[in-house]
Amino acid sequence: MVGYNGANNTGAEALLLSDVADVRAVLGPETQVTIPALNERNLQRYLHEGPYLDIFPMPMLFPLAAYDLVRRHDLIMLVEGSTYMDTWTAALLWYFMWTTHCAHVMHKPCLAYAVDAGEIRSPISRQWARREANRTGLIVARSQAAAERLRSWGVTTPMEATADNAFTFRPNAADEGWVRRAWPEAKPGIIGLAVVDFNLWPVVVRPWGPRAERYRWPYYYSRTPERVQATTALAKTYAELADWIVAEKEKSVALICMEQLDEPLARQVQAQMAHADQVRVFSAGTYNASQMTMMLRSLDLLMTSRYHACVLSMAAQVPQVAVGHDLRLKTIYTELGLIDRFFLDPGTPNLGQALRERIDQLLADPAPVRYLLHVGHEKHLAWAQHNRIALRTFVQEHGWEVLA
Repeated sequence: MVGYNGANNTGAEALLLSDVADVRAVLGPETQVTIPALNERNLQRYLHEGPYLDIFPMPMLFPLAAYDLVRRHDLIMLVEGSTYMDTWTAALLWYFMWTTHCAHVMHKPCLAYAVDAGEIRSPISRQWARREANRTGLIVARSQAAAERLRSWGVTTPMEATADNAFTFRPNAADEGWVRRAWPEAKPGIIGLAVVDFNLWPVVVRPWGPRAERYRWPYYYSRTPERVQATTALAKTYAELADWIVAEKEKSVALICMEQLDEPLARQVQAQMAHADQVRVFSAGTYNASQMTMMLRSLDLLMTSRYHACVLSMAAQVPQVAVGHDLRLKTIYTELGLIDRFFLDPGTPNLGQALRERIDQLLADPAPVRYLLHVGHEKHLAWAQHNRIALRTFVQEHGWEVLA
């Protein structure tokens, strides 16, 4: 099950747990599953090795290790949502396409399971992605828009359009009421800001660079003086917004880091605030997917730059506004009917004021957006539940027995 595993990322964690549950439900609890991880220790926070589950530490220079992993297994599943895109880094795209290539060469069934397609900047990378996608046995795209993007590139392999498997993720019942236990000092209403430093991406391959800009060697953030200045301005905008929420709306603010990489920006926001005592950082580096989901679903309102913050909060119909820079969040806001009013580009003039206007509207009259989120959640959940059916059909077509 090849994905963005072990990165302390709430969305990837929720996805992986749902994917493993699907495999167990279709092929049986004694199916041997291997999870390659960027960081083995991080993955072991929520998945534990046992007789039927292995964690494989994947080196950052991956070709030989990925080849060996494919060689030793019967079925290869691409389970990362951001499979056919290079928004975050071209290296992930290369990793997934190389794995697909190895499966094709070895005649191993390969399934892309509830994945997305977005922008691929390099024509060479796009050509490679098209070739390897056409060598995949089945692509289950997590939106109709993703499927259409793949087809527009010339991908003709069998394809289904469903929804993100995180919609089927169920937090632990023991985490009910966890937010109040974790933050008893918070005011009765909490507004969440799921922030992203857009100026770090994409991560690029370099033989060396400043330690502060290193993701993990040989991968470095795309930092320039202009990008650093843009991050500082973004942090100031969010700090002023959070102070306004505390002072004018009399609510506490949760700075939500859906991936541990979001923490530096969240801390920068908190450090600039006048009302920092009414703000707390909740990070995927500290809390698991169940706890982070409970946090998202307890909010009065959400401002998100993270796709999975939207997805995991929808079951509670949390009113929300997005500041997004990639197609995943834009696509789901289009599907929900929120794109025209409640989706903002990071370069929006007077972004802070635009966010205040939308927060005012959502707090004054949340019912219309709650209705759209309710309808959208029910549709997406039904589509996501079809993923397991697609998996069952795929393995049956390859002659494998499945559970009744």
